[in-house]
Amino acid sequence: QVQLVESGGGLVQAGGSLRLSCAASGSIFSFNAMGWYRQAPGKERELVAAISSGGNTYHVDSVKGRFTISRDNAKNTLYLQMSSLKPEDTTMYYCAERKDNTPQYWGQGNQVTVAS
Repeated sequence: QVQLVESGGGLVQAGGSLRLSCAASGSIFSFNAMGWYRQAPGKERELVAAISSGGNTYHVDSVKGRFTISRDNAKNTLYLQMSSLKPEDTTMYYCAERKDNTPQYWGQGNQVTVAS
């Protein structure tokens, strides 16, 4: 059974940094594409960043140059380094195991709040 356990969210001032982590178990992590999503209240969950099993990355335009997705296969852990945070980045963030560009399993979600 795949489990994704997130950590690292919290409250930060605008311009600050946070790093989200997602510890995976129950599958062969190094084989899996992974992604970070976020969902504001009343809106659809959107892809923020993705990383292939080979390490190729994608970042949505709104976070390019500020957020970086990475993975440590030895630790079965996915990361999202977030810098230059803005109040509009405030929302719930979710990690996901992806297959064919579609999320298959979700983490529990982690709140990120950026104070202006």
